[in-house]
This record gives sequence, C-alpha cells and structure tokens, in this order.
Amino acid sequence: MKVVYHEDFNQVYTSDPAARDGRIEAVHAVLKGKVSFVTAVPASREDILRVHTQEHAEYVERKRLYDIAALAAGGAIQAAEIGLTEPCFALIRPPGHHASADNAWGFCYFNNMAIALERLKAEGKIRKAFILDFDLHFGDGNVNILNPKGYVTILNPGHTRSREEYLRTVEKALALTDADIIAASAGFDNHEDDWGGLLKTKDYTHMGRLMNEAARRNQGGCFGILEGGYNHVVLGHNVLAFVEGLRGDQ
Repeated sequence: MKVVYHEDFNQVYTSDPAARDGRIEAVHAVLKGKVSFVTAVPASREDILRVHTQEHAEYVERKRLYDIAALAAGGAIQAAEIGLTEPCFALIRPPGHHASADNAWGFCYFNNMAIALERLKAEGKIRKAFILDFDLHFGDGNVNILNPKGYVTILNPGHTRSREEYLRTVEKALALTDADIIAASAGFDNHEDDWGGLLKTKDYTHMGRLMNEAARRNQGGCFGILEGGYNHVVLGHNVLAFVEGLRGDQ
C-alpha cells in the first residue's frame, strides 16, 4: 500500500501539538518496511483557491506557513488520486479539518480533504464522496466547505456515548453509502491512550476495513489523511492499524 509522505513534514513549524518534534517520525518508524512511501508534492495555487479565499491564502503566507500547508494539501490530493484505484494514506501535517474557506483554527491552515475532493470533482473523477471524520474533534471546516456542495456526505461519530455505539454508527453509515470515493479525516486522538480515551487500536483496523468494503461494493476508491493524534507512543501503531484495515487485511 502507498503512503504519501515528505521529510519536510518532520520539521517543527509552530509550537502546537500537531507540529511537535517527533510526531511524524514516530509514525514513519512504525510504517517503514510495511508500506511504499510516495513523495508528496505541493498543491498548486489553483487547487488551494478552489477552496479558500485569496485573503485566507495571504494570511497563511504572512504566518510563513504557506509552503508546509501547501505540501500537506498536495499530499492529500495525491492520496485521493491514488485512492481511486488502490487504498492510500497521506502521512501529512498540518492537519486540515478545522480550516474553512476564509479562516482556520485547531492547528489547521488549509483544508486538505476539501482541496483533494474538490480537485477530483473538478476533473470529473468522482460523482459522490463520503467522509468518515473519526478525529476526536468535530471537523467543522470539512462541513462548512463541503456540505453546501451537495455531493459529499460527512460522518462525525464523536457525539456517541460509548465505543460500541460509535462503531455501530460507523458501520451503519458505511453500509448505506453509495459514494464512489470513501475518505477518512483520520484523527487518532480519540484513542484510549490519547486525549479522547475511547477507541482501541483494533477499532482503527475495523473502520479501515469497513471503508475498504464500501469502496469495493461501490466499485470506487478509498483513502485517508492524517488529522489529529498526539500520543507519539501509540500514534504510529494506530496509523498502521488503520492502514492494514484500509488495504483490506484480514
């Protein structure tokens, strides 16, 4: 399975937890030898402005974060394009699901998922998309940008009261979708050893496998992009668990 990655994602570009030293390296170390790495390339200005306002792009430039944010968005595009024909994951940062068209918060700058899906839609490569956003935090940027488009269904299962209800909600939604691209805003901060304290490592394998099954049923594709996840001790193992499920491992 291919994983989109770039050494520049290792750099500490701000002081927030998503940019912390060693976070991406911890994932890379676990995945090394188990996946094929593909080098990320930056998103074009056209790709970014398809989703974000010129004013917001200039704001990110003033913060001197444009290059790393564009590289993350480009990695998401690559994962989406590869995902059309085989499961793929983007090991990228900064995350993106809290970025709206003209503002961003929560360690995000550009909305990587929206930029990727809007690129596929503009090129006529997809008809419908389904996003499973299993990050601990509600992906308001994904919703703000993509809900009005009409071709995207977004599931944020974090409001559920128990692990069992959470997984049942995911199972039901993926069983019903007819989308031809199944995408994950893959935040691992709801793990039992991370901020949320709810999910087990095997649950990420399960959700990845459900995505794979939905994609095959719909004769479409699937991919995931990294959002949150802040315990470096478990993050790599949780990403690997998801990758194994996404590629259909039994």
